[in-house]
Amino acid sequence: MTRNRRTAIAAAMLALVLPLPIAGAASAASRPAAATSTTAHLALPRPTGPHAVGRDVLHLVDKNRQDPWVPSAGPRRLMVSMYYPAVPHTGTPAPYMTTAEAQALLTKAPQAKLPPEALSHTRTWARANARPEHGRFPLVVLSPGFTMQRATLTGLAAELASHGYVVALVDHTYENLGETFPDGRTLPCAICDKHPAVLTVSQSRAKDVSFLLDELTGHHPAWRHARLIDKKRIGMAGHSMGGAASAATMAADKRVRAGANLDGSFDGAVPASGLGGRPFLMVSHPLPGGATDSSWTEAWSRLDGWKRWLTVAGTVHGSFTDVQALAEQAGIPVPGATISAPRAEQITRTYVTAFFDEHLKGVQEPLLNGPSPAYPEVTFHGR
Repeated sequence: MTRNRRTAIAAAMLALVLPLPIAGAASAASRPAAATSTTAHLALPRPTGPHAVGRDVLHLVDKNRQDPWVPSAGPRRLMVSMYYPAVPHTGTPAPYMTTAEAQALLTKAPQAKLPPEALSHTRTWARANARPEHGRFPLVVLSPGFTMQRATLTGLAAELASHGYVVALVDHTYENLGETFPDGRTLPCAICDKHPAVLTVSQSRAKDVSFLLDELTGHHPAWRHARLIDKKRIGMAGHSMGGAASAATMAADKRVRAGANLDGSFDGAVPASGLGGRPFLMVSHPLPGGATDSSWTEAWSRLDGWKRWLTVAGTVHGSFTDVQALAEQAGIPVPGATISAPRAEQITRTYVTAFFDEHLKGVQEPLLNGPSPAYPEVTFHGR
């Protein structure tokens, strides 16, 4: 099922770059100023928290580790987007991704006529180089699905930042369709066609994240606003492969106190010894015929702390990312999805934020205790 999930999200994302009718564009109120009248105007749902959102971009180099996928490239390099609570009306609008990264998606759909700027200029509601608020905030690391750029989790990153979190949204180099570095090069995916084992990739990502935490919380942090981070309150969430990486990272690094998997197969990412009693959230789309991913039942039995397993009716694999929201705005149907993109986005943001509020901020969240009439689409399992 892991490969099926990978195929599903890749197909949904590539659908965004098919020819788009202007009638399928977002409403005028949500159009970014940079968009033109000749292309579709895309915007992520607006964050719901009380904080404005800032964004910085980091380029990190791990001199102690050779790149695992392309050894000839030398030391492992990572691109990371940092989202944080910011002073309102400071900074400039942050783009969704670089034009070159958008073009990398376009190359996977030769028949596409959508200019890459239509995707790269998607409104994110974040402001580049915005002044940070005063205070210290929990840190949440976000890891995207296999083949997908980190930009596909921008909506969740901005939402968490608006609720008082610092978010490190990390690209795992050579594992996505295209990633732009400061030297102007956009590196392709080196392993996308090789279908490596989930455990192999998730454990490699765990090393990426441990290095990232060293860089953000060490004595000489790589981020200029690192003072915002509360080093004792760190969590991680991911979509698809990133969800498995959340479990693998927790198994390898005790600094991560809470984790969440959004619709990714585990395939051994949770060790038999568990995760040291730390909390874990599992959120999935319903599988055909009521089937269950065997890696989820195995992971559930191994989780030895607070845990919840939720299924969201009407969703598909890409519903927990920005993919469905952008596709719907563009007038492109998402096969299998019977829930609207705004509703899927609302549910994902609400439950993930509630999870980290309870386990990183100590705020009791009754929403996590069982079914809620406000969210009838959400089913609780295994309690």
